[in-house]
Amino acid sequence: MSLSIYKLQTFLNSAVGVGGAKQQRPFCLLQLSFKHTIPMARSALDEMSATGAFVRTPSTFRNLISRDPNSPFPAEAERYHLYISYACPWASRCLAYLMIKGLDKCISFTSVKPKWERTKEADEHMGWVFPASSSEEAGADPDPFNGAKSARELYEIASTNYSGKYTVPVLWDKKLNTIVNNESSEIIRMLNTEFNHLAENPELDLYPSHLQDQINEINGWIYDDINNGVYKCGFAKKQEPYNEAVKKLYEALDKAEEILNKQRYLCGGTVTEADVRLFVTLIRFDEVYAVHFKCNKKLLREYPNLFNYTKDIFQIPGVSSTVNMEHIKKHYYGSHPSINPFGIIPQGPDIDYSSPHDRARFSK
Repeated sequence: MSLSIYKLQTFLNSAVGVGGAKQQRPFCLLQLSFKHTIPMARSALDEMSATGAFVRTPSTFRNLISRDPNSPFPAEAERYHLYISYACPWASRCLAYLMIKGLDKCISFTSVKPKWERTKEADEHMGWVFPASSSEEAGADPDPFNGAKSARELYEIASTNYSGKYTVPVLWDKKLNTIVNNESSEIIRMLNTEFNHLAENPELDLYPSHLQDQINEINGWIYDDINNGVYKCGFAKKQEPYNEAVKKLYEALDKAEEILNKQRYLCGGTVTEADVRLFVTLIRFDEVYAVHFKCNKKLLREYPNLFNYTKDIFQIPGVSSTVNMEHIKKHYYGSHPSINPFGIIPQGPDIDYSSPHDRARFSK
């Protein structure tokens, strides 16, 4: 039994009782998966099908934090830490939730360096690494709790048998010294509801019950064709998968443009989870995806509604602090040598997303 599992078992035994009446106290015990033996891709660049198409593998740590104090992972102040990369859109949407919900005082976070580097001397794996000091890379800091040199080390602390990708975000439990969850779509749901007693903006509900069906439907095509769609374009190794991905990408962007011609946000007059999920791709589109991932059929700036909408979301208090364009460009142009072998970073277009937008016309 690993140390992390031993700590968790001791915690659960004390919480629910072993061999006594307390065992019957109802609480939600989620399956805690700290052992992983199925071989998986080591980075996104390895996730290829036989047809040359990019196929993203699922996240593997899927435990949930709950407001229930009897849960294995209760929502407590200063217990959890979020490891992110400003470059990664999946991690950035978690950081956006942390900031707009006002949870940054009770859940700390650390960013890795933007450019992938060797994670171990023993092999050739390239991935997210921490700087040696806070002065090494602006915006990135050393791991403050485990002294890990890379995100890979965090996964190895949590599970000695882990063989999957070493991705961010990582939601870390400082008490049990393990990973709670590394699936961004689940992390943002937890941040939306489970910490409201600690949040500065508890009234902000980005996944309200009356809009959940609509949000889920929109999330489906935005994820498949836009969020993940740009990666399908960029990582395709054959022409046909690229052609198919580009077609679906621009059909989805056209669809979003049409929706936003009639209302301020994707689900109406209120910002929701769907908007945050779309925003993290749009903010990277002209700066990176149009060039690096060959998504150049039409720029974001050529979509009047989407472009102004992106500025609108960027200007929500807290969101702009989650966008570090220097990290974004350093990562994409510097971490994929099969796409950009010389690592040259384009100078433009340097869009000012803090400039005025026209979306307030829908509030009249």
